[in-house]
Amino acid sequence: MDPFEEYCLNITRRRFFARAATTLGSGLGALALGSILDPRRLFAATPALRGPHFPARAKRVIYFHMEGAPSQIDLFDYKPGLRERFNQDLPDSIRQGQRLTTMTSGQSRFPVAPSIFKFSRYANSQDGIWISELMPHLGSVAHELCFIHSMRTDAINHEPGITFFQTGNQQPGRPSFGAWVSYGLGNANANLPSFVVLITQGFGNMQALSARFWGSGFLPSEHQGCKLRSGTDPVLYLKDPDGVTREDRRAMLDVADHLNAREAETSLDPEITARIAQCEMAYRMQMSVPELTDFSDEDQETLDLYGPDVKKPGTFAANCLLARRLAERGVRFIQLYMRGWDQHGNLPGEIRVQSQATDQPTAALIKDLRRRGLLDDTLVLWAGEFGRTVYSQGTLTKENYGRDHHPRCFTIWLAGGGIKPGIRYGKTDDYCYNILENPVEVHDLHATMLKLLGFDHTKLFFRHQGRDFRLTDVFGNVVNEIVA
Repeated sequence: MDPFEEYCLNITRRRFFARAATTLGSGLGALALGSILDPRRLFAATPALRGPHFPARAKRVIYFHMEGAPSQIDLFDYKPGLRERFNQDLPDSIRQGQRLTTMTSGQSRFPVAPSIFKFSRYANSQDGIWISELMPHLGSVAHELCFIHSMRTDAINHEPGITFFQTGNQQPGRPSFGAWVSYGLGNANANLPSFVVLITQGFGNMQALSARFWGSGFLPSEHQGCKLRSGTDPVLYLKDPDGVTREDRRAMLDVADHLNAREAETSLDPEITARIAQCEMAYRMQMSVPELTDFSDEDQETLDLYGPDVKKPGTFAANCLLARRLAERGVRFIQLYMRGWDQHGNLPGEIRVQSQATDQPTAALIKDLRRRGLLDDTLVLWAGEFGRTVYSQGTLTKENYGRDHHPRCFTIWLAGGGIKPGIRYGKTDDYCYNILENPVEVHDLHATMLKLLGFDHTKLFFRHQGRDFRLTDVFGNVVNEIVA
């Protein structure tokens, strides 16, 4: 919204008449001014309609981001015919001169590297879902999942690729997906943030994670993600220093709130009111976060479901259980980052370790949400920022290979929250290099997820610097074929 609209939205009726009387000399001056101004503009609602535009299928999102880009060829997009093409050059008719990263643009050959992993077929309403032996636990919930094999992106490197998936734009500065959801739906729990981020360190080549991936951009700052750290201090500076009691902290906040409120009364700066709200939230989180992260009330059956690492803070298993606990408490957007999927060399060895760390906890979360009645209104997304090439980067042997970045096609999956379960959507060619059917853009994915949350993606916007911005920018089409 522009500054005038923002100013008007913060003016109370009493303040309007009081200031008008002071400025114009009498209350009649205010009435005269009011006859000149358009009252619909003066007292208009915020341009972005807060709250769903229509009945929502999902109340919250759990978003697994596999940072580094997992290989779809080795996990979900089964291409048995590639075994007959081992070490053959990728045909020019398939590559079609498409751009490469600097890591493989100098290669003299592009040898085809079939996956060395076996795939199993899991029955569903179609002709079956194929999942790699690397993900056997995920296979047990295949009937709940919707695989999109025809995902594509314009980004070819990690930083812009992750930024695009998180914000709808490759350039930094836009609000993150979670911030948009928080802005649209608001907070359902007064004692926890509406957007929480959990990070697990991987085992291979790990890209940097920037805080702007879960930032609020130009949206009010209370919508930015709150990162929970592993260890004894999940949120920095939340714990009172030695010698400071909770009553002392309350008194300090009361003084700060009073001073901030006086400044907000004068300047009408929305960031000041956001600061007050965040300080109060931090005070309440001093009680809610320790309870949230204490798994002692979980029964042994649940702990066993998530696997042996569940009691180790910061592991993917612990973060998956934490995600379920956050969902139960009404947190709107829960994002789990798993680092280490950037496998340019020694892919078979590294992807085994990554998959072992994530497979059981991921399936456990789906099962746990289902048995607690949460899956139907929880939208789950599993995705990387792009895919991996069918050709090998560097040396290729029967047992070892690496793969470069591949934005042209890759696989993601969704579950719950109004998604059709147990289906595959889209199709790639025999080389898993180009899309043959039903391409899905990043903006299309965002538009579809917003629809399931109750939003028309063209109407959830925020005016900034004279322009209406939205998560899908000026793009995006809802993929109705995957909506139940």
